[in-house]
Amino acid sequence: MVKKIRVLVVDDSAIYRTAVKKALEADPAIEVAATATDPYDALDKIVETRPDVMVCDVMMPRMNGIEFIRRLLPQYPIKVVVVSSVSEIVLDAINAGAVDFVAKPDMLKGRTSKDFTDELVEKVKVAASARTPMERPRAPVAPAAPAAPAGPSAPAPAAPLSTTKRLIAIGASTGGTEAISTVLSQLPPTVPGIVIVQHIPPEFSRMFAERLNKLLPLTVLEAQGGEYVQPGHVYIAPGDKHIRVKKVGGRLRVEVAAGEKVSGHCPSADVLFQSVSQCCGADAVGVILTGMGSDGAQGLLAMRRSGARTIGQDEASCVVYGMPRVAYEIGAVERQVPLSQVAATILQMISD
Repeated sequence: MVKKIRVLVVDDSAIYRTAVKKALEADPAIEVAATATDPYDALDKIVETRPDVMVCDVMMPRMNGIEFIRRLLPQYPIKVVVVSSVSEIVLDAINAGAVDFVAKPDMLKGRTSKDFTDELVEKVKVAASARTPMERPRAPVAPAAPAAPAGPSAPAPAAPLSTTKRLIAIGASTGGTEAISTVLSQLPPTVPGIVIVQHIPPEFSRMFAERLNKLLPLTVLEAQGGEYVQPGHVYIAPGDKHIRVKKVGGRLRVEVAAGEKVSGHCPSADVLFQSVSQCCGADAVGVILTGMGSDGAQGLLAMRRSGARTIGQDEASCVVYGMPRVAYEIGAVERQVPLSQVAATILQMISD
């Protein structure tokens, strides 16, 4: 008999706890081991029931969910899925150690209760097989370069990198926001343009881009379509649209468009990688990071076959070793490295 995933549901609303418990237990692979009203109650329930996954709200009485995660994980390496209204606070929760997040229902945005519960069930299942921060090697994160002072005393701009590549394409899913932050924080502002697919709801893709833009010396934006790729710029796909790169008059242009899911996702890393293989050939580097499923594997293989250099994140440093595993097994990955070495490997490949 297959062991069920044991879940602890934490929220101060009795109505919410009941609704989530009912939705989770409708799936035969899940059982709700306990519910709790706040972090202090939750800690007692964790000790008593030893759940595999905890689902918790970010905003709770007595202690918010982010502080709870920070205090909890060093003692109890439980997998955490947070739920929240649309807010940048969920990115803080991921940074604190949560595996993933689910946006609450919002009828004004067309997000129904069924959408919410379906996504929650899926992400609980993914989280059950994920690695917590305590189970992964720590990746040193280089601090963002300080802003240059204004005025005549400002230093001269950094010299462009000596590079043979025109573009870096990155695909990621579960655990990807932190992995992407780690990689980008170690790249100089003279790096070739970067185009990214991260599986994330549309409201959060903009917040993610804005957050990175504030923290990093790179220029990071959510792509709107029509942008020409520039060095030191990062273009993140909107959470509900595919992103492609097209050669126009000898320049590379970003295109964004709605479409059917490809490899189970929109945006899809396969769509991005396939477009890069067609317009850049050997003038690109492809990177596939942590994530569930197989999105990006076939596209990365097309990139490698067209002459591009390719990198896959290794199993030990992944939150979920899904996408990189499939890519590695089909021969799409030229070099498989820990997250802490991805940026250095990119810099080496663009200079070869």
